Amino acid sequence: MKATYHKYMLEFKRPSGTSRGIMTEKETWFIVLEENGKKGIGECGILRGLSADDREDYEEKLNWVCQNIHLGEKALWENLLEFPSIQFGIEMAFLSLKSENPYVLFPSDFTNNSRSIVINGLVWMGEEAFMKEQIEEKIAQGFICIKLKIGAIDFEKELDLLRFIRTHFTAKQIEIRVDANGAFSLNEALDKIKQLSGFELHSIEQPIQKNNTDSMAELCKNTPFPIALDEELIGVFLFEEKEALLQKIKPQYIILKPSFVGGFRGTQQWITLAEKYNIGWWITSALESNVGLNAIAQWTFLQNSNMPQGLGTGALYTNNIDCPLEVLKGKLWYSKTKKWDTTFLEKV
Repeated sequence: MKATYHKYMLEFKRPSGTSRGIMTEKETWFIVLEENGKKGIGECGILRGLSADDREDYEEKLNWVCQNIHLGEKALWENLLEFPSIQFGIEMAFLSLKSENPYVLFPSDFTNNSRSIVINGLVWMGEEAFMKEQIEEKIAQGFICIKLKIGAIDFEKELDLLRFIRTHFTAKQIEIRVDANGAFSLNEALDKIKQLSGFELHSIEQPIQKNNTDSMAELCKNTPFPIALDEELIGVFLFEEKEALLQKIKPQYIILKPSFVGGFRGTQQWITLAEKYNIGWWITSALESNVGLNAIAQWTFLQNSNMPQGLGTGALYTNNIDCPLEVLKGKLWYSKTKKWDTTFLEKV
């Protein structure tokens, strides 16, 4: 078996805002396996400034993986605990190599186009008018769940945006999730959450910065509506550490990004613990290309969750890989008519 790795820069169609700044491009890496004339591909979806494995030796570790591919997927995964995005890429690449179709990793009613996955519509941070435009667009497109990133513009303007939605749609018609990406300060977080509670929100993600576990536990205890942990899970590698974190904070939900938490195995560990402690969960992509998104979507479908999932569509980029994934009326489908750009795998 031969293994190679390849860097790929995804270019945003328009600069996309988060509480950590504006993004114009997104770095990703592909691991390609070749054996007996067949190829398999996996994506290592690192997000600089956020991923636990945003380290200087990242490419060095990719090289090590390719030199030691003979160890096999399980042994490599166990050796890559501090490199969750590479763990995910390895899982994906081995599944891809073994599959009849390198892009159909988990054949199901999803991949045969008979069932879909309900997803949330993501509203990016930006000027108030731009955010309002996105909200109207998502509702017109048939989304029943909208996720707003907050914390970048004036809080009063963000409340106005929520007021705008609730003036036209009840909580039964449109579910609203907000994601603060840790933007609230410790002393103002509970007050802001109380102000937000008037809009019948489903949940708020990561209201304060990670690693403030005492404060987060207090917030989760006193919050008027559910809190979901997101960044808080990044960099928690051992099963025992994961359990200790959930026992301490006692969140209402956790949000699982396979690229950030060790791929399918790492995600499954979190799900097992969440269900043990009666904590809700959903799965989210993390700005991967369509290669990574495809794998996440197929695996997510098999988890049989009835909650809207956070699976972006890959429509953010000008140079994404053409694929069958498409969104229709707030649901992610695996199209029968759209095809993979098979030349991409031939070129890498």
